[in-house]
Amino acid sequence: MTFHEIQPGQGSVTHIASRANPFVKTLKKLAHESTAYRKEGLVWLEGDHLCRAALARGLAPQIAVFSESYWPKAPAEWAATAGKTVLISDALWSEFSGLESPAPMGFVMALPAAPSLLPDVATVILDRVQDAGNVGSILRSAAAFGFKQVVALKGTAALWSPKVLRAGMGAHFGLQLIEGLEADALLALNVPLVVTSSHEGAYLHEQVLPSPCAWVMGHEGQGVSPALMARAQVSVRIAQPGGEESLNVGAAAAICLYASATTALR
Repeated sequence: MTFHEIQPGQGSVTHIASRANPFVKTLKKLAHESTAYRKEGLVWLEGDHLCRAALARGLAPQIAVFSESYWPKAPAEWAATAGKTVLISDALWSEFSGLESPAPMGFVMALPAAPSLLPDVATVILDRVQDAGNVGSILRSAAAFGFKQVVALKGTAALWSPKVLRAGMGAHFGLQLIEGLEADALLALNVPLVVTSSHEGAYLHEQVLPSPCAWVMGHEGQGVSPALMARAQVSVRIAQPGGEESLNVGAAAAICLYASATTALR
C-alpha cells in the first residue's frame, strides 16, 4: 500500500467561509458517505489521533485542514507536512464534521492505489463483515498481532469509510488493504485458510495453528460462507465456559489473531 506522498513544505494557506465552496462540499461527502472516497480518490482523516498515526508512518497529507479558531494553536509541523493548508470558519466546521464533538483539524490524503494480493503473508479475510465498528476493530487487532494483509470480500463494509477509519484508530496505515474481491481470488493464497465457527472444529486452545495462515472472519449473523468453510484447512471454535452462544466477530478476531501471534513467537 502506497500513499501518494507530497514533499513537506509550507505551501499556501486558503481561507474558506462559504458552505457553497466545492472543497467544503467534498469534505461533507468524505465525512458522511461510506464510499465517497472511491469516487473522490481521497480519504478524510478527522482529528489529531488519525493524523498523528499517518505522520508516524511517514505519510504526508495533500491538504491540512484547520478550524480558524484552532489554527493559531496548531502545531507548526502539521501544516508544514502538507502541500496546502485550508482554514475553515468555525460556523462551517460542524456542518461537515462526522463526529458528535467535532475535532478542530484533519488531513486530506490521497486514496492509496489498490495493492496486489501477497500470496505468502499472514492474512485476515473479511467475509461480508458488515458492521463498520467490527471491521475497524479487526484491523486494529490485525496490525497489533503482526498480520500485514487484510482482504475484504464483496459485501464487507467499505474499508476506508469514516466509521471504519475511526474504529481502526490508525491501523490502516500499517496494513496492506485489499477490498471488493470475490472469494475465488483467495485461490492465489499460498497459506492455509483457518475458519472460525461457534459449534464446529477443535477448540482454539487445543489446536496447533499453522503459521503463517489466513484467518477468515465471517458475517455477523451467518458466519463464514459454506464455500469458504469447505475450502479451509483448519476449523476452530473458541471455548466459552460462560455459556454464551457466540462471540462478537471483533472479539473473536482479537482472540484468534492473538493465538496465532503467540504461536509464531514460539
